[in-house]
Amino acid sequence: MQIFNYRFRPRLIPTIATLLVLPILVNLGMWQSRRAEQKQILQNIYEKRGTSEPVRISAEPVIVDEIRYSKVVVSGRYEPEYQILIDNQIYKGQAGYHVITPLHIKGNDVRILVNRGWVSMGKDRSILPVIDTPSGEISLTGFAHDTSGKYLELTQAKSTNSSWQKVWQNLDLKRYKEAVPFPIQSVTILLDPASTAGGYVREWPKPDAKIEVNKGYAVQWYLMSITLVVIFLVTNLKKISTEEQTHVK
Repeated sequence: MQIFNYRFRPRLIPTIATLLVLPILVNLGMWQSRRAEQKQILQNIYEKRGTSEPVRISAEPVIVDEIRYSKVVVSGRYEPEYQILIDNQIYKGQAGYHVITPLHIKGNDVRILVNRGWVSMGKDRSILPVIDTPSGEISLTGFAHDTSGKYLELTQAKSTNSSWQKVWQNLDLKRYKEAVPFPIQSVTILLDPASTAGGYVREWPKPDAKIEVNKGYAVQWYLMSITLVVIFLVTNLKKISTEEQTHVK
């Protein structure tokens, strides 16, 4: 193919390499763009539900997708005998635990897990921190948190209270349900930082984390795609010599 005084003659190996690498770069850019869009959708839901009227939690099973990020209110009693500490939680560079306590919802047999926040591990891992838990009936506010997927996953627990495992590496609500003798709601509550219902350090992350990072990565992959195409074109374009031009004429 001749373009003005240049001839385009793509070589086999560079052509194959470009055809293999280019779709990968474009797909990586599209993947990062989709990730940014998904996070933006979650952020929009978070902002809308977080400013709406609180949803009261009762014995009625909740639908996770309808309540995620909503501000909630619930009344009941903490049950510290089924409390667990989620290990390897870092706050400002310090290791500690998240305190997860079931709340026996008032007027029924259903419980809901409440993440009361972060506590320091202390100097000796073998000595667990002392957790103060309010007794009697309380009313608390917080935010409905999705316990599925990457968020929470429990190691196998014992189902008897006498051998209750207090420290867990992760939290999986399904396994927790199998370990306790009572029904439990399908969401947890992140205790409101303003709540006085026995909370600890509560600086909950927002779902918009790293949206700009994803967008930046997407731009980088797209630019690499363009660069690859430009390199392919430039390296396969050769100027026709004066002698060749005269011969052609």
